[in-house]
Amino acid sequence: MKGRRELIAGAVGGIVESFDWTIYAILAPFFASQMFAGEDGLTKLLSAYAGFAVGFVVRPLGSYLLGRIADARGRRFSLVISMATICLGSLLIAVLPTAATIGVAAPVLLVLLRALQGIAMGGENPSVAAYITETAPENRRFLYSSLSYTGAFIGNIVCFVVVGALMAVMGEQGVTDGGWRIGFVVAAVFGVLAFWVRSSAAESEEFESEKQVEEPRPKVREHLRNMLSVFLMTTGTTVGVYYGTVYLPEYAAQVGVEHSVATNLEMVPALLALIAAMAVSGLLADRFGGMRVFRVGALALAVGTVPLMTALAQGWLPMWAVATCYLVLGVAPTTAVANVMYSEVFPVAVRVVAMGVPFTLAIALFGGTFPLLAEGLAALGSLTAVPWVAAGTAVITLLGTWVFKRG
Repeated sequence: MKGRRELIAGAVGGIVESFDWTIYAILAPFFASQMFAGEDGLTKLLSAYAGFAVGFVVRPLGSYLLGRIADARGRRFSLVISMATICLGSLLIAVLPTAATIGVAAPVLLVLLRALQGIAMGGENPSVAAYITETAPENRRFLYSSLSYTGAFIGNIVCFVVVGALMAVMGEQGVTDGGWRIGFVVAAVFGVLAFWVRSSAAESEEFESEKQVEEPRPKVREHLRNMLSVFLMTTGTTVGVYYGTVYLPEYAAQVGVEHSVATNLEMVPALLALIAAMAVSGLLADRFGGMRVFRVGALALAVGTVPLMTALAQGWLPMWAVATCYLVLGVAPTTAVANVMYSEVFPVAVRVVAMGVPFTLAIALFGGTFPLLAEGLAALGSLTAVPWVAAGTAVITLLGTWVFKRG
């Protein structure tokens, strides 16, 4: 079937990306004491989460740099570069000496490596979005978009399984004493496999055809309205993704749900349900339109976040039920269709940059910083404000759908 090989090439990158970023967020409480100097444990943890955020702050820069490469040299070429960089960063983090060994150089190098990976990831998702849009069958673009994006959540599942296995075999102290490095070794291995898959994939025929056109290239500034819309629509969806897949186990622990191996493993069935829901959302979008499906998910995030998190805090619903409802009803419909919906409204010649810059800017400002913001609110005694922040960003996303202008 047309586009199947390209679909796999796009999806494997999502697996590596999500595994890499999730493994950092989950293992931050374990390696913070080794990589960041000082006596206060909370300060070290906040510093580790700040390193998580830095990787997102530089994403818009990466989106522009690698986006220019993708729009000039090709989607596959950009995707191979980004995967090689991510793989190298994970390997170097795995062998990075601690603060006790090299002092302040340890956190500095850690943050620099995260920044390097962030630049690579800035070009990753927009290039995948353009690649899938241009290579998928026309009547199955949303389905292919949803399937390619499931790679991100497959990476989450593998991550939670790896962390659960580390905790079960080594215990909390063993992971803290150095077992956390194994997680980054696994990330590097996945990166090598993804690099190999992408190296053998074909370039987008639509991109190749566009290169032969001698007409003047369109200007990015001609599409500012839809770039604003992409930014607004990504705001709430990125918070939903990082709340539901990265921070939720820590939030559960903060509200009194016992944090253990089981807490992380409870995310696995919820993520499997999310993957199935994304495929269904893609099929529905191909039948009824992407915007309708997207708005259903954004509305669910806006009105359902606070009640679900209240139910978790009060013990009315177990962790697995809250995670499943949040991911299936809110995250799945929005993430399943966003990539293709965003890409389609921009010309091929500027597609990756025009979509990628506002997309990664929203992720940098709202998604990557969310665990840090949530931990900061918790430290101030305002943990109950966290769900309200997430719901508020979902309202912004809904407003953005009315700014969106179809071609």
